[in-house]
Formats: sequence, structure tokens, C-alpha cells
Amino acid sequence: MSFFSRLMDERFREYRRRSTSFAGMAGAVCAWALFEYRWFFHHVWDWDLVAVLVTIVVVKLGLMLWYSFTQ
Repeated sequence: MSFFSRLMDERFREYRRRSTSFAGMAGAVCAWALFEYRWFFHHVWDWDLVAVLVTIVVVKLGLMLWYSFTQ
């Protein structure tokens, strides 16, 4: 058993998966909040924030569907 295999077991991979999922959701919430702030207070429709938000949502839902059908 190598040094790294003792440190990086299935718990490590599960924690990494959860933290990545949480980080993606936090990024989506931040993009949405910034978009809403700019829209309501500055009356500016930022398409770059919409693109980031849509990308996060599409990737998250696409992977959820992929994993539900393949496992």
C-alpha cells in the first residue's frame, strides 16, 4: 500500500465530490445574485453572468442525468 493510497481513499474522493458540488452551487448563487443586483439597481442586463449561470445549471443537470442512467 503506497503512501498516497492511504491518504486518498474513498472518503477523500467523496469529500472532493461534495465540495466540488457545493462550490458549483455557490458559484451559481453568486452569479445569480450579481446579475440581479446589476439588473435591479443599475438597469443593466449582463449576458456574461447569464451565460455563466446557464452553463453551471446545464452541466450540473446534464451530469445528474448521465449518472442516473449509467449507474
